[in-house]
Amino acid sequence: MTDGLLAADGLLLPPGTGDRVQPTMTLKVGADRSDAWSAFEARVPPGFDVGAHWHGEAEEIFYVVEGELDLLAFHPAAEAIGDWRAWEASDGTTVYRGGPGSFMYVPAGCPHAFFNPGTVTATMLFMVTPSGHEKYLKELTDLLTSGEATADSIGELRLEHDIHQLTPLQNRPPG
Repeated sequence: MTDGLLAADGLLLPPGTGDRVQPTMTLKVGADRSDAWSAFEARVPPGFDVGAHWHGEAEEIFYVVEGELDLLAFHPAAEAIGDWRAWEASDGTTVYRGGPGSFMYVPAGCPHAFFNPGTVTATMLFMVTPSGHEKYLKELTDLLTSGEATADSIGELRLEHDIHQLTPLQNRPPG
């Protein structure tokens, strides 16, 4: 105790624990504990493509723990259309295939995406600031499981949460 106030305690979580916010996403720390950021363990199934998008305010970090992911974190030199995996930045940067230990930082306003090209599920640590991204993930899960999800309703939900989609979220054949 300091000056009559109880100091905030940290959080210790054993492997595999946390709040499941989607079938493939486990919240480790969110807005209920931090105003600054939320952290998730994400399991990315083969063929999953989050689609290229950007955020006006949020910054994100992705760290690959297991498997491989194709990673994008740059502004394309040409118009942002078609398959983002073929995009190239004006300095020649292209999409990166990252395995365990690969790191991606995404500043606000930067187009980014990830895709699992492999045949096994990839695992990554995903962090976003400011905190609260778990609210979007829960609302998206609720919408998808309600049977009322449409491309328009998903697009509206994304915009409400500062997600500006450039290419569609989709499942592609891996490989």
